[in-house]
Amino acid sequence: MRLAALALSTALLAGCATAPTLLPGSSRSEDVIAAYGQPKRIWPEADGGRTLEYSSQPMGRHCYMVRLTADGRLVSIEDGLSAANRARIEPGMTPEQVSRRLGTERSRVFFPLSGEDVWDWTIEPDQTGYGLRFNVHFKAGVVTRTTQSMVFPSRRFPGMDD
Repeated sequence: MRLAALALSTALLAGCATAPTLLPGSSRSEDVIAAYGQPKRIWPEADGGRTLEYSSQPMGRHCYMVRLTADGRLVSIEDGLSAANRARIEPGMTPEQVSRRLGTERSRVFFPLSGEDVWDWTIEPDQTGYGLRFNVHFKAGVVTRTTQSMVFPSRRFPGMDD
């Protein structure tokens, strides 16, 4: 038993030792791309910098937004799908403002009867253990509200969501 625990601890420590270390102020865009690959999107910033989007949608639960200065130095890494960022989505925001905050959505569905376009993102589950989706409802090109929906496992196709 002790030998198995020691082997597991060694493997975990070895994995940690190989993880890239990115440091704000000294790491550069080349370091970020070498560590994490090409971003899904690049957002220009008003100050000449840019934000690299690393979205894990549709199946993942995070979207890392890597902020760089105009000369390519790392400023910060933030999860666009954190609870704090989701709380910043307010009525009146445009689709571009929402995308810049949360990253690429999992899906978009238009509901003709209500005239709503609903975008969703897979997010971390709550205490129930079921999957969750964060939904942003747009009407006439602006956010009207946000909701969350629970995702139940499929009975017909185990391992898939309904």
